[in-house]
Amino acid sequence: MAKFELTLPKMGESVAEATITSWLKDVGDTIELDEAVLEIATDKVDSEVPSEVEGVLIEKRFEVNDVAQVGQVLAVIETAIDTEGTTTQGKTPAVQPNIINQLNKQVEQAKEDVMATTSVTSTTERFYSPLVKNIAQQEGISQHELDALTGTGKEGRVTKNDILAYLDTRAQKTVPKVTVPHANIAQKAEQSTPVLMQGEDEIVEMTRMGKIISQHMMDSLRTSAHVQSFIEADVTEVWNWRNKIKADFEKREGEKLTFTPIFMEAIAKALKEFPMLNAAVDGDKIIKKKAINLGMAAALPNGDLIVPVIKNADQLNLVGMTRQVNDLAHRARTNNLKPDDVKEGTYTVTNVGSFGSLMGTPIINQPQVGILALGAIRKVPAVIETPQGDFIGIRYRMFLSHSYDHRVVNGALGGLFVKAVKDHLEAWDTSRIV
Repeated sequence: MAKFELTLPKMGESVAEATITSWLKDVGDTIELDEAVLEIATDKVDSEVPSEVEGVLIEKRFEVNDVAQVGQVLAVIETAIDTEGTTTQGKTPAVQPNIINQLNKQVEQAKEDVMATTSVTSTTERFYSPLVKNIAQQEGISQHELDALTGTGKEGRVTKNDILAYLDTRAQKTVPKVTVPHANIAQKAEQSTPVLMQGEDEIVEMTRMGKIISQHMMDSLRTSAHVQSFIEADVTEVWNWRNKIKADFEKREGEKLTFTPIFMEAIAKALKEFPMLNAAVDGDKIIKKKAINLGMAAALPNGDLIVPVIKNADQLNLVGMTRQVNDLAHRARTNNLKPDDVKEGTYTVTNVGSFGSLMGTPIINQPQVGILALGAIRKVPAVIETPQGDFIGIRYRMFLSHSYDHRVVNGALGGLFVKAVKDHLEAWDTSRIV
């Protein structure tokens, strides 16, 4: 018999953790190859974690609602035969690259665990989960305080709810916290004036994804120096061209031609011209991305947001872009996106105009350095310049709102990029055939 450790897979460079939402298998259950063992949720997508081996589940390392880090062991599966890279008595099999990767992940995770839990540790009498230890460190809870808590979990274990309840009590008693300066600033920003309930006021609980998105947005504002540039584009030629060909396009391709793939094509062209916008920040390093993968913010029926990604958008023609946009939008609305559909985005686009907004100030999707908001297309009177003189005419115009990370992108670069998008749209070839 051999033991296989099922780890939390990497689900994109901006996804470092996931919440366990349900276990599909119990200890003692038989598991088939590629059979789902548990369900997880991130701020990007809900997903299942399948088994890479056949065997019997003998251990669960996390409970429902616990948060696991990428690379951490979720469960242990006992297999009937040796798995690749598992050493058994009398055998020394070759170490495969995928096993090396797993070992590297485990070593890195072990380093993170040691760093994150220097202030508190588990004892022979009491075990503390990584989540509880991380909260204790972030909130300045000492080993003595943690050991004195009454746990409501299995065998008296301290749960996330136990430690959060203790923090609420401690805050009311105004016990000073031992935190680093950054944490003090963040803590003050997150504190709010108590809300008084009156009359027929209604309490609406945030959805799980809503809570994750909220935290993700706050983290982005604390991380990046957000700056915005706005520009107005005349899309009259695009509007007229689309109206002229959309019926034939749908009849021939079986796809509706919306404005989104047209805008995505223009943005992909601009990113090739200004590659510093197609980048990510890693500490004090800037990673210029070779692939142009456009994230497309989509609203779900319950009001939450998700960002499916169009991979290698600059290599798609308009037909291919339309198919990608329509497919991802449909699967986002029906909750059928896969983890790969929301991974590896390098720049994000959000269409605030679909809700009637003229412009917006979108929040950067970390670790990217820019995001573009598309405003509503309006029919407005405008000054038209011609060789014969200026006159007033009816034009279709829209605002483009560009948010970018001023740590990496200065005002000149941020402004030139959004102007390039405008120029591509205004220079649209009305004789173009697709």
